[in-house]
Amino acid sequence: MESIGLLLIFWYGILHAFGPDHLTAIADFSIGKNKTKTLIITILFAFGHGISLFIFAKLLEVYDIPESFTHYGDIISAMVIFFMGIYLLFMVFTNKININKHIHKGKEHIHIYFGKKHKHSNKDMTSAFTIGVLMGIGGIRGMLVTFSLLESSNIGFLLVFIFTFGVMVVFILFGLGILYINKNLLKSEKNIKIAFTSVGIISLIVGSNILLA
Repeated sequence: MESIGLLLIFWYGILHAFGPDHLTAIADFSIGKNKTKTLIITILFAFGHGISLFIFAKLLEVYDIPESFTHYGDIISAMVIFFMGIYLLFMVFTNKININKHIHKGKEHIHIYFGKKHKHSNKDMTSAFTIGVLMGIGGIRGMLVTFSLLESSNIGFLLVFIFTFGVMVVFILFGLGILYINKNLLKSEKNIKIAFTSVGIISLIVGSNILLA
């Protein structure tokens, strides 16, 4: 495989990651999270996305599955984002998003959580990986078209890894942007409600546009 081909795959991964559905999903899961969770969520989403692309692309390559099947991936992605928007707005308007401030080792720490009690959980990270897997189906068509330009009929792990790496670069940079918002802007209940309401509305708009397209 020529290096220019791998660069093409890497570049397509970058372009693919800028899809509003992907960035919206990351924002939904990482808004209000701490530094560690924000970075892990973006990485897990990218890995789940890459694994899904590899598996389903292999299935399309080996079996005679109509490529129109991938259209359902777009529908799944749109529905996930749409209902995430509804969920976030529901949590905002029912006052179930809370903030807990405390001093630890001379520094103020802020915890944002859903419900009455603050609990440490890895559900968000697991969910981010799962959603990355589900949304990967929608990116198969574009990835297959890009791979076909390389004059190679074999979809190998290296190709998908390079593609996923390109996706991950954008996701991590976007995650750092969300992290900046989490650390510097979400310090009051008013700002928290504004942030979660904005992300919820954006999710509804992006999901609706994909479903109606």
